[in-house]
Amino acid sequence: MSDGRDLLLLEVEELTVRFGGAIAVDDLSLAVPPRRITGLIGPNGAGKTTTFNACCGLLRPTRGAVRLAGRDLATVPPQHRAQLGLGRTFQRMELFGSLTVRENVALGREALLAGRVPWRHLFCSSAERHVIDAATDEALELCGIAGLAARPVVSLSTGQRRLVELARVVAGGFPLLLLDEPSSGLDVAETLEFGQILEKLVSDRGIGILLVEHDMSLVMSVCSHLYVIDFGRPIFAGSADEAQRSAVVRAAYLGEAE
Repeated sequence: MSDGRDLLLLEVEELTVRFGGAIAVDDLSLAVPPRRITGLIGPNGAGKTTTFNACCGLLRPTRGAVRLAGRDLATVPPQHRAQLGLGRTFQRMELFGSLTVRENVALGREALLAGRVPWRHLFCSSAERHVIDAATDEALELCGIAGLAARPVVSLSTGQRRLVELARVVAGGFPLLLLDEPSSGLDVAETLEFGQILEKLVSDRGIGILLVEHDMSLVMSVCSHLYVIDFGRPIFAGSADEAQRSAVVRAAYLGEAE
């Protein structure tokens, strides 16, 4: 009998998102289990970020369902989805440059604890402060940036800031992470290190990750399962090896004839 740990973290079923007469996502279904990095890839404008926004509650789907650990999220607002375990990063880094690395990372757990009570952003109990400090320390270590904790974010390189952004969402303790082009701006060595950190998060914490990424070397090295979309429509689902051999995927990316 299952102990519940094998329950899918995220299920997207027949998701459709329209903007007026334009269809941004068209009948997309996907599943993200724990202990695995799942890729969602496709050319620019394919609908990947729109899918993330629908999962997070920033957009209302025209049709379809999004479920988190079996719970339908249709009526759940974005902040409550985070409290249920959904963490997310964005294409454009949203860090506070004047704050230190540690202060930025701590915000990941502080915001989650504050939840729907605004005044808790200003005050917390000693027990909550201990939780925040412990989560921050662990996230800094896991992401390899403990040595940067006291530095202001504005002084960091792009690669270092990407790790701060990752550490902040890791500090939230979410069982599910949606990462939107997290390696953007990184060089080859930094991308390799980033991929190793993602794999360590999955193995150490048992979390599930849905990764949107244009760096195919990263995708193929860390993702065991891929979904490919083009013009909002799903065109492929399978392993990374199968995707590399797929004429449909090559046609979407390279314009090759099938």
